[in-house]
Amino acid sequence: MSEFYGKVMLDINGTSLSDEDISLISNKHVGGLILFSRNFESFKQLNSLLLKIKSIKQNILIAVDQEGGRVQRLVGDFTSIPSMREIESFARKNNNYKIFKEIGWLISSELASVGVDINFAPVLDIDENNSSIIGDRSFSKDINKIIRCSSYYIDGMHEAGMKSTGKHFPGHGGVYEDSHVELPVDQKKLNDLIDHEIVPFMAIKNKLDAVMCAHILFSNVDSEIPSFSHKWINKILKEKLGYQGVIFSDDLSMAGAGPDDIISKYTKSIEAGCDMVIICNDRNGVINLLNFLDENNFDLNKKLSVMKKSYEISWDELRESQRAITIKKILNEIGS
Repeated sequence: MSEFYGKVMLDINGTSLSDEDISLISNKHVGGLILFSRNFESFKQLNSLLLKIKSIKQNILIAVDQEGGRVQRLVGDFTSIPSMREIESFARKNNNYKIFKEIGWLISSELASVGVDINFAPVLDIDENNSSIIGDRSFSKDINKIIRCSSYYIDGMHEAGMKSTGKHFPGHGGVYEDSHVELPVDQKKLNDLIDHEIVPFMAIKNKLDAVMCAHILFSNVDSEIPSFSHKWINKILKEKLGYQGVIFSDDLSMAGAGPDDIISKYTKSIEAGCDMVIICNDRNGVINLLNFLDENNFDLNKKLSVMKKSYEISWDELRESQRAITIKKILNEIGS
């Protein structure tokens, strides 16, 4: 089996595959699919859907945002997870930060058992009390606590065979605007960012299998957002900071990625150094992009193969696991 992956991660609209979905997934330039709540009805349905997808193409990464709290796409059969901020408060009061390893293991084990490869987590943004989108998605306002919590969390992910993705590089917690609907602008200088926002990313960089770039314009660093910036990705993240893992763009259909067409945004991301770009809720854009990539014979990516899950526990075994039962009791206590 080839280890090369397409560089496009797309989405689908429903709980089963349409003929158009199948055609797009089959395209060699599609290497990933991101799930949303609209794709989920039950464990059985989702497992069947993902088995179907992987029967069409083995070299495809199935991803989801299953952070907990406000950002939890799969519910119902899956364990309800409080926000990372709520869990940090519990850990601090009980002097039990290792609970994050257990939670990272549980979330990752549930996802892997259904066929998911990637959970886009942990959030490494520092909550500075002025972000409309981050807030309690952040572990803390305290950098050292973010490092401690996320490090344990990733240990749990890795034990469950799932790779980590730190987001949103170089930090989204210091701007008010929501990059889903507008472009935030941060005027901090690079040295200030390195001494503050970037600290959590660098403190655990050897545990980070991937990084997702933020759609924020750091106007005193570069004229492009990180996903489109050779300076941010190559000169700063790779060369200056020494990071060598996988790099994802955030969703290129977000307003923060600008008004250009998807082909232009894809090209800028790949040329800047992203390994894979994410495109959601823009089916026409995806179709046009794939036609463009086919016509111009763009290459594939071998580096992405490291993001494939390496282990999975069965759903039934997980339900009966005393470890999982214990963690769920604690989570119910936190969330009550």
